[in-house]
Amino acid sequence: MHHFLLALVVSLPVLAQSGGGLPPEWEVRKQLESLAENIQRFQPFLEKIDPQTWQDAPAGYTEQVKRIRAEIGYLVTTTQALQKRPDRLTTALESYFRMMSVDQMLRSLEAGVRRYQNPAIADILMGLITQETADRERLRHYLVELAADREQQFRVIDEEAQRCRGILARQPRGKTPDKKEAKR
Repeated sequence: MHHFLLALVVSLPVLAQSGGGLPPEWEVRKQLESLAENIQRFQPFLEKIDPQTWQDAPAGYTEQVKRIRAEIGYLVTTTQALQKRPDRLTTALESYFRMMSVDQMLRSLEAGVRRYQNPAIADILMGLITQETADRERLRHYLVELAADREQQFRVIDEEAQRCRGILARQPRGKTPDKKEAKR
């Protein structure tokens, strides 16, 4: 019985992937590689944005640009980690939340660039943000599919564990050998 349960647990990821919910790992890795490349396109563009030269702009924009650069670096790192292990729900969540954070900060910065630096540069930044939206939606969809897959796996494991407990509970208990019989 224990061997059957172990075999079931080991085979669950394979069964879940063949069920059609999650895309194949190679496809997920390819999408994540593209996401990391796309997000890195912001770095050189951010070099052109210098809030310290903006007249009458709040000083917070300078710190915001530094935070965006750092957050993009963290996002690339978590995305690359997810690319190596696309089955990690926690890494997928972290990547998605970082992506949402970068998006919000970039939109705020875009408003500052438009007002204090150059509307044409703000338009380019907005174009990059818009392109990143498709990547974010793909990641969100994958995250939902991955969570649903894990829920299904846990449900199957729990049902099988309950079934095994029921079988074990219905089995008659064996007679414990006497001390004399145990010595033989």
